[in-house]
Amino acid sequence: MERTSPPASTPTPTPASTLRKRIWGWWAFDWASQPYNTLLLTFIFGPYINELLGDGTQAQTAWGYGVGAAGFLIAISAPFLGAMADLSGRRMPFIYIFSVMYVVGAYGLWWAAPGDFNLIATLVLFAIGLIGMEFATIFTNAMLPSLGNRREIGRISGTGFAWGYVGGLLSLILMLFFFAENAETGKTLLGMDPVFGLDAEAREGTRAVGPLTAIWFAVGMIPFFLWVRDERLPGAIPMGAALRGAWPSLVVSLKRLPSERPLMFYLASSMFYRDALNGMYVFGGIYASGVLGWSIVDVGIFGILAILTGAVFSWLGGRMDGAFGPKPVIVLNVIVLTCVALAVVFVSRDSVFGLPVDEGSRLPDISFYILGAFIGACGGALQSASRTMLVRQAYPDRMTEAFGLYALAGKATSFIAPLSIGVMTQISGSQQIGVVPLVVLFLIGLILLFWVDPKGRNYEGEDAS
Repeated sequence: MERTSPPASTPTPTPASTLRKRIWGWWAFDWASQPYNTLLLTFIFGPYINELLGDGTQAQTAWGYGVGAAGFLIAISAPFLGAMADLSGRRMPFIYIFSVMYVVGAYGLWWAAPGDFNLIATLVLFAIGLIGMEFATIFTNAMLPSLGNRREIGRISGTGFAWGYVGGLLSLILMLFFFAENAETGKTLLGMDPVFGLDAEAREGTRAVGPLTAIWFAVGMIPFFLWVRDERLPGAIPMGAALRGAWPSLVVSLKRLPSERPLMFYLASSMFYRDALNGMYVFGGIYASGVLGWSIVDVGIFGILAILTGAVFSWLGGRMDGAFGPKPVIVLNVIVLTCVALAVVFVSRDSVFGLPVDEGSRLPDISFYILGAFIGACGGALQSASRTMLVRQAYPDRMTEAFGLYALAGKATSFIAPLSIGVMTQISGSQQIGVVPLVVLFLIGLILLFWVDPKGRNYEGEDAS
């Protein structure tokens, strides 16, 4: 289609040394923010809530509604804030604000004590931190196109995700070795008491995951805030004017979207498969804890394996993205994740893929370890390629607008997976049947990918391959 917007202004070339620092600073965000997903959403705090409630079905239902409500708040706020950032040309003020929310929400989870547990207060604090993490991610992702050309950003995105997984792995090892105690023995994975004199009976070692996540983020973000700056392009307006103009600008963008079919189909596809992937991350630890009876330490070992494969395949996926483009990487990983989501339903303590197993058999555990490795590997590569695919589908002079729409697509339905899992689990009374909605979401995303142009827009004479 013909371009209806004016040509983008040519920015002043960034010195190579400054650009390298900016890329390293941008990678620092992935490193700093990943523990919220690794430690709180999936492997430590989620299973801990399952232990406190004492019922896997109840925990999965409550977690589904709580995370789903946070996703709904993100969905209704992200488009407006994205439009403000687009008009003002400023993302750093938003990143500062949401970084504070990340730290406050994560640190507050320390007070989820066994003897005085308040589920509502805990979910509210968790939601504050989650909203901070998600919004900070939205605004930092929008900076990706300024870090390299179309061939380079696949590698940059993949390496960023790899660094994120490494950060998640190290923080998880730190928790398992020195903090998180086994509920029965009171010892960490190294067989020692939690460090700093933390009371194992009060589960202070496990509850320390909140402060640890908050401190990890605050320290890890130092390179980002030192080296990353907003690039104010001509046409940017003051923040006050951006606040007034955000809603009209958003309405115009949404009305124009149906005429931009390549971008529209990609946003629709990613909306479903990203939601399904997030559902896997959110409920992986709770599922293993409830269905297989794993302890937090067991779930942590599972997490280490998934994170290791995630780091390696994020890096490899970035290289594949640079060589073949992002669409083949996305399609392959969505297919594999669909099969994994279906396979999870057929793994329990009593049977594996329909075959009965003896009491005490390790086959269910080994099977779930393997599935976790696939989730980690495919999840990292998929998310990395998804960021670069958007750059291919969007006009260069509307790139910030496109990332705002990407945030809208990702968050507008971010509550579907957790809420549908919560509802399905409550209706069926089974954690296994409760995860079936993930299979449906992956399939919808895969079907919509059929209409996505693998090369995207070949603009300004650049080869889109």
